[in-house]
Amino acid sequence: FKAAGEAILLVGDTHGWLGQSVYLRDVCGREEGAPPPVDLAAEKRNGDVVRGMIHAGTATAVHDVSDGGLLIALAEMAIAGGIGAQLLAAPSSIVPHAYWFGEDQARYIVTVSAADAGLVLAKMKGAGVPCARIGTTGGEAVAVAGEAPVPVASLQSAFEHWLPAYMNG
Repeated sequence: FKAAGEAILLVGDTHGWLGQSVYLRDVCGREEGAPPPVDLAAEKRNGDVVRGMIHAGTATAVHDVSDGGLLIALAEMAIAGGIGAQLLAAPSSIVPHAYWFGEDQARYIVTVSAADAGLVLAKMKGAGVPCARIGTTGGEAVAVAGEAPVPVASLQSAFEHWLPAYMNG
């Protein structure tokens, strides 16, 4: 994240695909299910739209959503920028852990100025690109509505110190 007060947008469809995910493997101790389906047309469309936002200067920060899902990508953005995020609750149509940790394909997190968010969402809708505002940058923690916030400093410490701790047994 680059600045506080920016809109956080999720580009792409989210169904909460957990098959062969990091969540299923590391949290549930299982390796099962099919990996998420890949729609090459959606991959190209969403990638082209995000690249266009970067070239136009509309996007202030961008991250693909891949291994670990949405919440891991958001945590990585918070760590990189030293800025937290206030996130909306998962949609009621998707189980929360599947929403936050599912590894659906062709998804990107994009931040834009709060003033541009409405226009960007309207343009995305007009272009047939799934896009939703999922939160706002700011604060010292990553906070999902209804859950305990996690300080960015704690995320950064865990990220930077896990390997040395692992190597030391």
